[in-house]
Amino acid sequence: MAKKSKNQARLRRHIRVRKKIFGTPEKPRLNVFRSITQIYAQVIDDHSGVTLVSASTIDKELREAVAGKNKSEQASLVGEALAKRALEKGIKTVVMDRGGYYYTGRLKALADGARKGGLEF
Repeated sequence: MAKKSKNQARLRRHIRVRKKIFGTPEKPRLNVFRSITQIYAQVIDDHSGVTLVSASTIDKELREAVAGKNKSEQASLVGEALAKRALEKGIKTVVMDRGGYYYTGRLKALADGARKGGLEF
C-alpha cells in the first residue's frame, strides 16, 4: 500500500470543503491556490462559472511590491489587492474556500489582508 502524498490529502480535504461551499452572484467564492513560491486568489461566481476578480504574486502590479518580502507578507499584499479589485467591481462579501489547505500561515495572512482591504467573510 503506497503512502498518500500531501497533495492527495489536500485534494480530498478540498472536495470535502467544496461540498458545503458554493459561490453565488451575491456572495461569490474566494478561492486560494498555494504553490511553493507563489500564492493565487480569485473570486468566483459558481452560478455562472465565471472568475470575477483575481490577484496573485505574479501580477504585474504586485510583482515589485512583493519582491524581497517573506511569503506571509506577500500573501497579505495579495489579499489587500484582491479586496481592492473586488470592491471596485461592487463585491463586498465573499465565502472563503481554503482549497483544502489548513487555515494558518500564508492562507490566514491572505484572509487577514482581504479583510483589511474591506472584504467581509
